[in-house]
Amino acid sequence: MQNINIELLKSYGLKATPQRIDILNTIEKLGHANIDEIYEIVKKSNPTISLATVYKNITALVEKALLKEVALNNFKSKYEIIKDRHSHLICKVCGKVTDVELNNEILLLSEQLSNNNNFNYKDIELNIYGICSSCA
Repeated sequence: MQNINIELLKSYGLKATPQRIDILNTIEKLGHANIDEIYEIVKKSNPTISLATVYKNITALVEKALLKEVALNNFKSKYEIIKDRHSHLICKVCGKVTDVELNNEILLLSEQLSNNNNFNYKDIELNIYGICSSCA
């Protein structure tokens, strides 16, 4: 896992620092995590790391498009490693985020809406809010 993230960082033109590797390993393990969750886990293996360092590195990874911010209503944003196009099921009670594949029908609908409105879309972000089975 660590070697994969070293190569991933290098492929995005970033130095593979121990802090960045720990951050990526944590996000990879959790799938989606907010900065506080990342910090709490990373500081266990790197006790001298500061919250500011985690923020700085998350910002750099988002700017390089290696991480994506998932903005959540009423919860802190979570971060995920960039993946294929997908949508999110988001629990309004606990904030749990679950990835769901975008099917061709949704992609075709997006293209159709764009074409009908003379709009050149570049990306799709679909968040579906509800209540997960744990909170139901």
